[in-house]
Amino acid sequence: MNTSGASPSPRPLALTACALLLGVCGAPSAQAQGRDERQVRRKAIELDARTQGSIKRALDYLSRHQDAKSGAYVDGIGRKVNHQYMHEDGKHVGVTALAGMAFLSYGSTPGRGPYGQNVSRCVDFVRSCVNPQGFITNEGSRMYSHAFATLFLAEVYGMAPAEGVRESLRKAAQQIVNSQNEQGGWRYLPGAKDSDISITVCQVQALRAANNVGIHVPKGAIQHAIDYVKRSYIAKATNFRQQPGGFWYQVYENYPLRPSRTSFALTAAGVTALYGAGEYQGPEIQGGLRYLFDPTNRPPRSGMDNSFDFYYGHYYAMQAFFQAGEPYWSQWYPSVRDEILSKQNADGSWEDAVGPKYATAMACVILQIPSRYLPIFER
Repeated sequence: MNTSGASPSPRPLALTACALLLGVCGAPSAQAQGRDERQVRRKAIELDARTQGSIKRALDYLSRHQDAKSGAYVDGIGRKVNHQYMHEDGKHVGVTALAGMAFLSYGSTPGRGPYGQNVSRCVDFVRSCVNPQGFITNEGSRMYSHAFATLFLAEVYGMAPAEGVRESLRKAAQQIVNSQNEQGGWRYLPGAKDSDISITVCQVQALRAANNVGIHVPKGAIQHAIDYVKRSYIAKATNFRQQPGGFWYQVYENYPLRPSRTSFALTAAGVTALYGAGEYQGPEIQGGLRYLFDPTNRPPRSGMDNSFDFYYGHYYAMQAFFQAGEPYWSQWYPSVRDEILSKQNADGSWEDAVGPKYATAMACVILQIPSRYLPIFER
């Protein structure tokens, strides 16, 4: 399966990212567009020499640790159990997709750029994991990995169109639509009856990216997801376990006496899911941004290398603040950037409970958001 044929150079995002979910949620009015632009105006942040050097060392690490034969990245495939990440190492399709996104964020595309061959091998491995139903899975990986893999294929197709990639993407996006349950969300595996916000945000972003490159996404699926995410919002605390502005982990536990949990990562997921679905205003977004910006809710730096949700949380929080603009963006990015850079290993990697390839890929994507190469990060 060859993905390294001739392809166009990466295009500026203003040209590649069409109106968010255009054709799914509809284009805003001219008045609304003007209001949005005033509200999301953000300060430009340039990547300084220290950050650029850190990113280059990290990408070189990822380049060296890609399996030469399969194109996969080996990392921990598993699940959270009682605040621990239980896993076994395997060829991780989700981590491979994230590594591919890290290379794309640097401007490389299949066969082009300093990491073009790495991108091609990532695409080949991801496509090899698409089963007949469109589910992208390998060695027991679940819907998290499916969504990241779908998102990666959409970003690749948007930058370097190829018919084989489009067909894999179409099947993967349809699997997400088919897997949405009656609540409007998604869970670990297709067909699950319950939902959670952390898996739902991944699916929403994958659908958004697919739609942006011309894959049909039903309007009803997006609206159903919006309704689910909004039901997850904690507007008013009714007991000590709740905090207004946060988002529930599982919405069905809201009623009546089974409070779910909330966290920085879950709230970042909720806000970013709404942005990804084309919702830019509302109490859920404003309340969620306030929750995330509160320093008492921020994950401690001390947990960066031994937790499983530090990078996941900041991956979505950084997107949320990038979309929100000022006064959040220009304060948030430098602060998180400095935290991440302070923990980079001598070989260019980062570490967490999932594994060094996952943490390194996530760190690279987060640090490169100001570069705006990935269409998913454009408004």
